[in-house]
Amino acid sequence: MTEGGIYKRKIIGPLLTMLTNHVFLLLLCCSMALPFVWMLLTSFKPFTEVQSTHWIPDNWQPENYPETFKALRYGALAGEEAGKWQWWQYFTDSAFMRYYFNSLFIAGWVTLLQCLTSAMAAFAFSRLKWKGRDKVFLMYLGTMMIPGLVLMIPNYKIMAWLGWVDSYTGLIIPAAFTAFGTFLLRQFMLSIPSSLDEAAEIDGASKWQVFWNVIMPLTKPGLIVLCIFTFMSTYKSFFWPLVMLRSQHKYTLPVGLLFFDSSQGQETQLLMAAVAMSVVPLIIMFVFMQKHLVKGIQLGAVKG
Repeated sequence: MTEGGIYKRKIIGPLLTMLTNHVFLLLLCCSMALPFVWMLLTSFKPFTEVQSTHWIPDNWQPENYPETFKALRYGALAGEEAGKWQWWQYFTDSAFMRYYFNSLFIAGWVTLLQCLTSAMAAFAFSRLKWKGRDKVFLMYLGTMMIPGLVLMIPNYKIMAWLGWVDSYTGLIIPAAFTAFGTFLLRQFMLSIPSSLDEAAEIDGASKWQVFWNVIMPLTKPGLIVLCIFTFMSTYKSFFWPLVMLRSQHKYTLPVGLLFFDSSQGQETQLLMAAVAMSVVPLIIMFVFMQKHLVKGIQLGAVKG
């Protein structure tokens, strides 16, 4: 092979491949980011420019963001009084702020309970020995094959029988148990040597102490991954809160934004401002937890 052929094969070929991959990934990222960019730019447009084909506003209107808090409000504020809000009224009189609190409150509790129940179930399925353990686990895992919509009516009837319709409890308790979380954490726990359990029990540790002081710290990467997935899925959940909730002050953000869109008419710029503010917690969580998320997924892939 000539020197030019070797040069093309070892340098030009890999360079072109890398360049092609980078261009493809750049185009893919741009196509995924375009809806978000359009939403963000529209949130700064005045009402007269919403239907314009120009993406960048001619007249920037950051007032859309504080106006979003006033668009849905409690109390009798209206007309000129609505423009005289004090800073504390954004927290006390704004329905949008209430929706924000509801979503964070429900997502936080579901995340906490789901991580705890999944870790306890995973410990029982991976570290404890009892008759029929594997068969019960397969049956539990089989519930993942059932579509959520199929279980919607039975779950609603149970919530109605318990008196949990239109309550935070009806949104939190059914979501506090998950077969996916149990499966994910079980895979992490199976990779931990059983000799650690035996050493702890020889030192006088109970099963609960083994679970809490030995296994849980070693399962931290899996817990972080489950925490991120659970919080994000619960925070943006729409259908179950829509079915369960009746009172406006208990609406979560997705349901509240639907109510906002129907009650405010064609105020698209305010709706886009509301949506932009609603994704802030997810962005913050991803930015701060990105390293842990990637690490946890990699560990799960290697250990699985």
